[in-house]
Amino acid sequence: MSHTSDDELDALLRRSFDGPVPDEGFSEKLMQRLPPHRRRIAWPLWSGVLAGVGAGGLSLLRAPLLGDGLRDWLRGEWSAPAVALLLAATGMSLLACWWSMAEADAR
Repeated sequence: MSHTSDDELDALLRRSFDGPVPDEGFSEKLMQRLPPHRRRIAWPLWSGVLAGVGAGGLSLLRAPLLGDGLRDWLRGEWSAPAVALLLAATGMSLLACWWSMAEADAR
């Protein structure tokens, strides 16, 4: 295995070759032969999101933390369940924001 750096390889290649290699239409022919870009199917994502929201809602339906926290939050009282609910909502909002920005950068 060689331990030469990328800069040394770049310099060697620049000395050995005068310029770009003519492709004589190769790139155009290749682009025409490629299959068309397939669209992403969105329904698996949305069905998974809905299933997750439904499962989370069913699991928290009888939990006293959710009801007590929502009731205290609406009254303006800072109880432990209200703070836990507020932190969970803030965390989910931040994760959704981070995810949407990461997806926007990928495109």
